[in-house]
Amino acid sequence: MIAGGDALRVYVATRPIDFRKSHDGLAALVQPIFGLDPFSGAAFIFRSKRADRLKILVWDKTGLVLIHKRLEGTKFVWPQVRDGVMRMSPVQFAALFEGLDWRLVRSERQRRPQLAG
Repeated sequence: MIAGGDALRVYVATRPIDFRKSHDGLAALVQPIFGLDPFSGAAFIFRSKRADRLKILVWDKTGLVLIHKRLEGTKFVWPQVRDGVMRMSPVQFAALFEGLDWRLVRSERQRRPQLAG
């Protein structure tokens, strides 16, 4: 499954893809769309035209894992459709996967202490 916590790198393709593609077809799209290695351990998220489905491709060091999720009665909140990709934090990814509005998730910046003790 997907592991990695804060170290997990998550990339989202902003344009919908052909959802008939499976492991190999999606892995072949990672290089031209994201410009990255599909076997890097990062999570690559693809969306459908209907916006109610997503596919996640990740290499877990033993094989390619493909997760397909369809929301019932609602749609995922997606970034604006345009050419390119975006990166999201693991917390934003968790919100997206739950069907929540990931744009509302922001981590607070921790200020550096001025004094020790």
